[in-house]
Amino acid sequence: MSRIAEEKRVVEAMVRLYCRRKEGNRTLCPQCAELLSYAHARLDHCRYGDSKPTCRRCPHHCYRPDMRARVRTVMRWAAPRWLLYDPLAFLRHYWRELRRG
Repeated sequence: MSRIAEEKRVVEAMVRLYCRRKEGNRTLCPQCAELLSYAHARLDHCRYGDSKPTCRRCPHHCYRPDMRARVRTVMRWAAPRWLLYDPLAFLRHYWRELRRG
């Protein structure tokens, strides 16, 4: 799996978890769908390609300030809970982040 595809999967998992558990929606609400679509579009145009670090460690932040704040809110809420819902994906993501750090 390419690095970009992996990052897309991680972002999608966390946005869906946030929307379902924090906001109580069965499907993605329009705001979360917009955020997910924006994140995928930015990842499609990432200048680093498959040598991309995780977004948190990236030297060039490509999100608009408002979207970056929304992603940060989602990640801060969803990341600790992600361990409970998908422990293998959580461990794989954080292992890669530590290795590249």
